[in-house]
Amino acid sequence: MAAQGIWAERAAAAQQDFKRLFWNEERGVMDQVVPCRGTCNDHWIYWWHAHVVDVLVDALQRTEASEDEVLLERAFRGAKKWNGDTLLHNYYDDMEWMALALLRAYRTTGKPFYKEGALELWEDIKTAWNDNMGGGMAWKKDQLDYKNTPANAPASILAARIYQMDRREEDLEWALRIYQFNKERLVDPETGFVWDGMNRLGDGQIDYDWKYTYCQGVFIGAGIELYNCTGDENYLVDAQRTAAATVQELVDPETGMLPREGNDDCGLFKGILIRYLVNLIHIQPDLALPWVNLIRHNAISLWEQGRSEAGLFSLSWAGEPEPEVQLSGQLSGVMLLEAMAELERTKVLESK
Repeated sequence: MAAQGIWAERAAAAQQDFKRLFWNEERGVMDQVVPCRGTCNDHWIYWWHAHVVDVLVDALQRTEASEDEVLLERAFRGAKKWNGDTLLHNYYDDMEWMALALLRAYRTTGKPFYKEGALELWEDIKTAWNDNMGGGMAWKKDQLDYKNTPANAPASILAARIYQMDRREEDLEWALRIYQFNKERLVDPETGFVWDGMNRLGDGQIDYDWKYTYCQGVFIGAGIELYNCTGDENYLVDAQRTAAATVQELVDPETGMLPREGNDDCGLFKGILIRYLVNLIHIQPDLALPWVNLIRHNAISLWEQGRSEAGLFSLSWAGEPEPEVQLSGQLSGVMLLEAMAELERTKVLESK
């Protein structure tokens, strides 16, 4: 096996296992738990399937294979079907993730219905902004006074990417305004560490004890996209500070591993961080070594210790998979291996 292709081969194997283990041909979507014992899809979790679309875009970008493009479209249409034949949803952050995935699908395939879906979502997402807690995007439509990073930073990424696509000034204004709110209200000014949310219980308080990789990743991503829009390097300074704070707060100093954050939605968190750390590596390669080493170390551990013979992934990336593996956690593992394949493909690993 050629060293240059090791991670591409591992990513391909992970994607093949993912499709074999999770794809439900009858439903036209991925099962939400493996093994599925009849009830694994009863509670539809929309945002997990947005990341299915994103991960299938990863595969298509790597392979350019027609069968991957077909499965991508099937997964998108299946997700819409099982969401009540609509892309709209009660949770603003869920819609943001689907819109981001559809933009990537559009850029990769050129198929206009992906862009149309993303823009339809964006129009509804903009209704999240309100004056509760001084502004910002609400988490969901039936709790408009709860403001959190998961609803704000991805919305800033989305607005910035739409601006880069269509060059409407109003989209850049949205991206800047949302980012500024997130930074002023939910980022530690001393360290750059990103807090999850505030006023969850209606008491105006910030959840300082909710420390998640997810929040760091999306704020890093928003800074990168605003730099892409404006050329203002202060956004990259913000992103680097948050990346450094992530290591300080969340990486085990003895093992070098990112944390096991739990099951359910938490299973997706590390994969999201990895996706945006890769973007940071690409945009500032001269500062990339710590983040490359972090990703590589975690990926080696996942492949050697956190992967079952069947191809299921552990939530810890360092131990045996759980008896039941949820779609969320499997997605994070695939994201990690696709990240390494991308760093390999773009020659980053050769120089680090």
